[in-house]
Amino acid sequence: MSDTEVTETTAGTTQAAKPEPYRVLARKYRPRSFDDLIGQEPMVRTLTNAFETGRIAQAWMLTGVRGVGKTTTARILARALNYETDDIHQPTIHMTGPGVHCQAIMEGRHVDVVEMDAASHTGIDDVREIIAQVRYRPVSARYKVYIIDEVHMLSNQAFNGLLKTLEEPPEHVKFVFATTEIRKVPITVLSRCQRFDLRRVESATLIQHLQKIAVAENVSVEADALRLIARAAEGSVRDSLSLTDQAIAHGAGTVTALAVKDMLGLADRVRIIDLFETLMAGDAAGALKELREQYASGADPAVVISELADFTHLVTTLRYVPEATNDAAVSPIEAERGLELSQRLSIRSLGQIWQMLLKASEELRNTTTPRQAAEMALIRIAHAADLPSPDDLLRLIREGGDLPAAAAPGASPRGSNGGPEASERGGVSGSAAVDASASAPTSPPPRLVASSGSGGARMDLRARPQGNPHTSPEASPGEVTIGNIEALARLAEDRRDSLMRVSIRRYLRPVRFQPGRIEVALAPEAPGTLIGELTKRLHLWTGQRWVVSIASTGGEPTLDEREAKKRATLIDDAANDPEVAAILASFPGAKITNVTLRGEPEDDVETAIAATGDDFTGDPDEFAEED
Repeated sequence: MSDTEVTETTAGTTQAAKPEPYRVLARKYRPRSFDDLIGQEPMVRTLTNAFETGRIAQAWMLTGVRGVGKTTTARILARALNYETDDIHQPTIHMTGPGVHCQAIMEGRHVDVVEMDAASHTGIDDVREIIAQVRYRPVSARYKVYIIDEVHMLSNQAFNGLLKTLEEPPEHVKFVFATTEIRKVPITVLSRCQRFDLRRVESATLIQHLQKIAVAENVSVEADALRLIARAAEGSVRDSLSLTDQAIAHGAGTVTALAVKDMLGLADRVRIIDLFETLMAGDAAGALKELREQYASGADPAVVISELADFTHLVTTLRYVPEATNDAAVSPIEAERGLELSQRLSIRSLGQIWQMLLKASEELRNTTTPRQAAEMALIRIAHAADLPSPDDLLRLIREGGDLPAAAAPGASPRGSNGGPEASERGGVSGSAAVDASASAPTSPPPRLVASSGSGGARMDLRARPQGNPHTSPEASPGEVTIGNIEALARLAEDRRDSLMRVSIRRYLRPVRFQPGRIEVALAPEAPGTLIGELTKRLHLWTGQRWVVSIASTGGEPTLDEREAKKRATLIDDAANDPEVAAILASFPGAKITNVTLRGEPEDDVETAIAATGDDFTGDPDEFAEED
């Protein structure tokens, strides 16, 4: 038997040796030197050059997300500063073998290496204790090293008390700080430290590291399982080792992708892609069926929504960075189908889907019925996939026909051949997102006719084939005509330009309206830039050049003046009514503020009243009075 299996006793008998307690992988494979540290090459290179040239700093600030090696790096630094063997008597990065102080330092029990958790020692009294101790030389090591973890938790008084010592520490004292919240550390402290930002470990490096550990532990691990673990760890080495430890226990010594999915509650990535394509086709029933099947197999609805958002991000990224398929965390099937979808879906569609999935994720966090919330989210997305995009509607107006095939509700995304240029024109339409394959129309632009009738101003957006008679005989084919001031105001209203609409109604006195030309007189209080702004707006709204001239005299009343006159007449007529006069007499001080005729549109009345305000600063509808 070996010495590890039996132990000799003084009586000459043997007994089984007590097995060593199990240590989790994160502790068992904790780096002990900079050669073992993975994914932090820039920091290692800087420290190596600093140690070799003797330019060793007095304090270091290590920052990064959890599990990337901040505390481990601090201990390795303390070991390098105090590394000593029979042949080496100076600080060095190259620690080929165990030194005099190495074991105690790496286990956190060396008397000259003080580790303090700032989360539980936040006050000025704890800092005073450090300040009182730094004056004394180390007991046995070369340097006295203070490692303060989660340093951002110190109070302001504690930070201020540490500043002087940190700026001019004794030559035998070094400080190493670690934090995950670098923004909470005062700049006065940061300026006294060398800062190292520890990066998230890349998925390829993390997978390679886990493979080495699996071989050392004699554990069989599938490549897809390592890929899932690396993705879930999000660049954290400690998280990846903890998940691997859990997966080994879950699979009884064998780690499979299916076991990792069950353990983490993940959805099948291939089924997520199928669900994504079903949504893009506008198939709400199919999407609900797929979600319920995944839910029955153990998938968490919140995870399904999160995975959909993750795949949406991947597809969008592949549109601009196709080489992202080389990421080790991306499976071959994701790379192949994601790249294909990225060429057929529009960026507008993907952006809208992303926003809807983010909203769904927030809803799932705040609901007690996550499956129902997820189903409602999928129904919204599938419904949006059936709606034509604004560009499709504009194309319909121009062509005067049905929606293009690429925008038809229910169109399958796998059947579209649109390229990136075409897809940019699409929205979340029935292809969801499939690209609009229709090319630019060759017919002339639509005839936009703005006129006024007894029912108020109206806009005629119907496309008229070339050769048909136009409303205005003077207008050329495809030209926009504005027949009167009411039509001009309604055009501004349809374009949602409230300020220009109010200016048209308040300051413009119409003189003559012709195709491409408008002549008006201005009210005395009209701003001097109104005509220039109106010319720019007309060009923007209609796509053609307009000439807006000012008449020296004449002009009909403005729209607001007409409405005010009409309103005053109605109020006078109402006041002369015997019944109304009797009511007013019964309530001293009462007066008529508004009169609405039966059958008169409410918006016309509100517009008339809103225009009576003096200095307009917002939407005129906000100033409308009510009866």
